[in-house]
Amino acid sequence: MTNTWTANAVTDIAAEPQRIAVLFPAAGRAVGRDPIDPAGDPLGLRHGTADDLAREQLVAALLSALPDDDAATALGDLYRYGDDAERRGVLRGLNAAPEAILGQAVVDAGLGLVADALRTNDPRLVAAALGDFAGAHLDDHAWRHGVLKVLFMGIPVDVVARLDDRADDELARMAAGLIAERQAAGREINDDMRRVAASAAPASTTTSSTTTTPTPGG
Repeated sequence: MTNTWTANAVTDIAAEPQRIAVLFPAAGRAVGRDPIDPAGDPLGLRHGTADDLAREQLVAALLSALPDDDAATALGDLYRYGDDAERRGVLRGLNAAPEAILGQAVVDAGLGLVADALRTNDPRLVAAALGDFAGAHLDDHAWRHGVLKVLFMGIPVDVVARLDDRADDELARMAAGLIAERQAAGREINDDMRRVAASAAPASTTTSSTTTTPTPGG
């Protein structure tokens, strides 16, 4: 459900896209920062926060109001000059945006923002970086390493969009390696690690047993 502030902000951005520079940072104060599911998802890793949802709608309004190149530049500025919550809002906005309004310039810019977020150690930023946008557009090598980072940081793996569709033998091998390292160090192994280590390419059961094992990042 869209509240009055968000609805008005969307209308403002549709008429004057540059207004997002003022409205995007204001979302937290205007709608609050509470998690959508405080009991089941207290950090908002899966379902986000109230300001995440508002910013998703502001990003959609921006993408609809500007040409592709201009929208890509505006999103980059929002991310670059924003705080962690605003950066998360940009990523979640990309996750929520229909593919039909994502031009190539926005996709290219978004991939750069995802790569930046995956270099951080902010669990909410990393979780947002592996949503639907990355699931659709991130290359296999970067996506696998993003999933491994989720496991390493203890972020619930169900934040990863399209995990069951994209999991393959190489990802399973990488997760098994992480498990072996943690076992050797006497550290805890969780169910998410086991789940990913048991994943395999959908066609693996029908391919020849002589298939060459892929090299890391190949």
